[in-house]
Amino acid sequence: MAAATPFDAIVLGAGGAGLMCAAVAGQRGRRVVVIDHRPEPGAKIVISGGGRCNFTNLEAAPDRYLSANPHFAKSALGRYSPHDFLDLVERHRIAWHEKTLGQLFCDGSARQIVRMLLDECDSGGVTLRLGEPIRDVSHADGTFRVATDGGTYAAPALVIATGGPSIPKLGATGFAYDLARQFGLKVVEPRPALVPLTLPGDEALFRSLSGVAVPVVARCGTAAFAEAALFTHRGLSGPAILQVSSYWRHGQEVAIDFLPGQAAGWLREAKRAQPNAPMRRILSTLLPQRLAETLAERIGGGEMIGALRDAALGEHEARLRDWRFRPNGTEGFAKAEVTVGGVATDGLNQRDLSARHLPGLHVIGEAVDVTGWLGGYNFQWAWASGWAAAQGI
Repeated sequence: MAAATPFDAIVLGAGGAGLMCAAVAGQRGRRVVVIDHRPEPGAKIVISGGGRCNFTNLEAAPDRYLSANPHFAKSALGRYSPHDFLDLVERHRIAWHEKTLGQLFCDGSARQIVRMLLDECDSGGVTLRLGEPIRDVSHADGTFRVATDGGTYAAPALVIATGGPSIPKLGATGFAYDLARQFGLKVVEPRPALVPLTLPGDEALFRSLSGVAVPVVARCGTAAFAEAALFTHRGLSGPAILQVSSYWRHGQEVAIDFLPGQAAGWLREAKRAQPNAPMRRILSTLLPQRLAETLAERIGGGEMIGALRDAALGEHEARLRDWRFRPNGTEGFAKAEVTVGGVATDGLNQRDLSARHLPGLHVIGEAVDVTGWLGGYNFQWAWASGWAAAQGI
């Protein structure tokens, strides 16, 4: 057996969570090695936010995250806040701006965030082993051993930060789950999140609207989001839809309020003001024309609005406020920004994300059953969970 290079901690995965954990642990005086099968670090960071990285959200709080244990994220998020990460960004002189809803982006490039994390790793003397596929991970006598194509490494602490299976073209896999199971941790069934929804054939009329976007309130169960929806050739997308997709399960309906700003009775008022206007014309003053025509066709309001009874107009209003779609699926992990589910939190300590039954083992970032809303929340979980784990190494 080849001699192993000794470290205090081995971090598997050079994404946001892994680099953050390694940098903080290194700066605390720990000897840390980061191992990743990809030759370049921070792949998801680089493509995020249209290349500008939505690196955090000022509104990040535990109630913006999905988990089988909704309280699990409180400790890490409470101890490392969006302002803590923003302070780091500003120390590295990275210009940023707030877009909407608390979302913070780089003015320049997402690569600045990767460079910042690498510089922080350099400050902590972290060793990077990139482009080294992992061949074997084992544990015996209080020591973890990791064998790669480039060598063998040993340490009393192992951090699983290899993410989930979303965006496989970037090399994402379910490796974290396999490793967690190997070491006795349970896994909550992973499924795509922040992902476009697909519609069945009986909704084919809406596919003609591909490319049309409109502000809506989208709902699934008790979750509701007021953002834009986008019609695609396969179904529905856009921020509002991506948000509710994290809550959606097969068989559930998604409800859309197409006119959330309109007060009750607005169609009756339109009838009195423009009795000779057809429904599609009334709707086209409030919605994109193609969408207005399609909705008017679906509700059967082809005649002049003045010819419709007030009760019928009330029914049309109700339909437009609560339009039901029943998706037949999602576009899968290939188009999902993140993963819902993952390593079960009941086997982990909240404070440093260490395994309760196996000292030295930590699981952080997307690999854990903690999933944030769209808009920088998942990066904040990466930073906070990575920071928290580093405190326990």
